[in-house]
Amino acid sequence: MKTNQYIHIMKLLNITVAIVLLTIISCNRQTEKNNPYKLKILSTSEEYLNSLNENNDNEFVDLNDWVPGVVLDIRYATSNNFTGQVVYDSPRAFARKPVARALSDIQQELKTKGLGLKVFDAYRPYSATLRFYEVMQGDTNFVAAPWRGSRHNRGCAVDVTLINLENGEELEMPTPFDDFTEKAAIDYMDLPEEAVKNRQLLIEIMTRHGFTTIPNEWWHFDYKNWQDFDLMDVTFEMLDGIRK
Repeated sequence: MKTNQYIHIMKLLNITVAIVLLTIISCNRQTEKNNPYKLKILSTSEEYLNSLNENNDNEFVDLNDWVPGVVLDIRYATSNNFTGQVVYDSPRAFARKPVARALSDIQQELKTKGLGLKVFDAYRPYSATLRFYEVMQGDTNFVAAPWRGSRHNRGCAVDVTLINLENGEELEMPTPFDDFTEKAAIDYMDLPEEAVKNRQLLIEIMTRHGFTTIPNEWWHFDYKNWQDFDLMDVTFEMLDGIRK
């Protein structure tokens, strides 16, 4: 009788060990899929909240709340983007608190000229960066290299243009958003005079408030000290839940 009990217990133990091992393997495979380059990426609400305790500037805020009158056209929440797919689950624009403050100041300055900001993209979860890289088949000229991560993943980059506040229309720029041609470069000059003037206006006001440009996208701006902020892979829904 005792022998049978012993055998039964050992079988149960073996089954339990097998389940635990399979769970560990499954978790490891999921981690490799979500973070194949083994970067430091905060991906849970606990990790994000801990970062807030370290520095309040790590907080993500909703640009709709912080930038009065900002217009959002979050293309990756629609299929109207270079992937042709819906990437985000909602048309939201989050950024780190210092970034939002700078954009608010820019908006106030633009308002005196009868202009305003339109935002195409702000914080971007790291998972979206992996997806973009896959769509572009490894071309990092217009998408971030996933082994480094994007400044969008840090909540420190925005894709923007200018609008006329009177009619809400976009000012003429060299190209539409996410145009992957040479015309999108910030130094490309074979353009209508109005497009060059508007691009320069956008660049000047953004850089005056702490942003920098990148060579091949007139709409993309990185905020200063972006390297001080961690890469993130938390969803908009998670950020919303924490804010509430």
